[in-house]
Amino acid sequence: MKRWIGFILHLAMIVVLTSFGSYTLTKKRNMEVPDFLKVGGNMEVFTPQDSIAVHEVEEVTPPFLGKAYFGFKEALAFKESQGKYHVVNTLGYLGKYQFGGSTLSLMGVYDIESFLDDPMLQEKAFDTNISRNKWILRRDIKRFKGKRIGGAVVTESGILAAAHLAGAGNVKKYLRSYGQNDVADAFGSSISYYIKKFSGYDVSIIPQKKNPKI
Repeated sequence: MKRWIGFILHLAMIVVLTSFGSYTLTKKRNMEVPDFLKVGGNMEVFTPQDSIAVHEVEEVTPPFLGKAYFGFKEALAFKESQGKYHVVNTLGYLGKYQFGGSTLSLMGVYDIESFLDDPMLQEKAFDTNISRNKWILRRDIKRFKGKRIGGAVVTESGILAAAHLAGAGNVKKYLRSYGQNDVADAFGSSISYYIKKFSGYDVSIIPQKKNPKI
């Protein structure tokens, strides 16, 4: 009798445990995921490589506007500021062509705020500065035009672009040392790079002038 009672109790316990386990599994299967934990079908997921790519600065090629003076101006402006008139960089250079205050004062521009707000004045300043650098570098343009320095053919437009970057005096030193005295700005752009990059534009429309003013 005791053996039968023990068997029945043992069987009843098995039935209870089995029923509880089925109930638990059923509850787990039917559990709903809260909305805030659901992943939408259009959710964008970044891998570590994607995260790095977001912060990379892509080198953008400026639109080609020809080899005349307008194309020269816009290509140089794009390199300096991506063609934006109101840009002031971390070193304090101003506007579309990134002029320094001392260069502007040489041409008669003293009001920096007005300069930044006046696109026409910025264009005039660029033309005036080209005239001034043409005068300062007139003998070097004549002497070195067509020669090859540092693997690049020297042209008038390349010389003037380099003068815009580093000043006419530094360009003279570069040419007369046949590339030995190369200098670069704080962002790594060098005289040799500008001479090569801005080679072959026709800038003859701008005359050379001694101490021109706006």
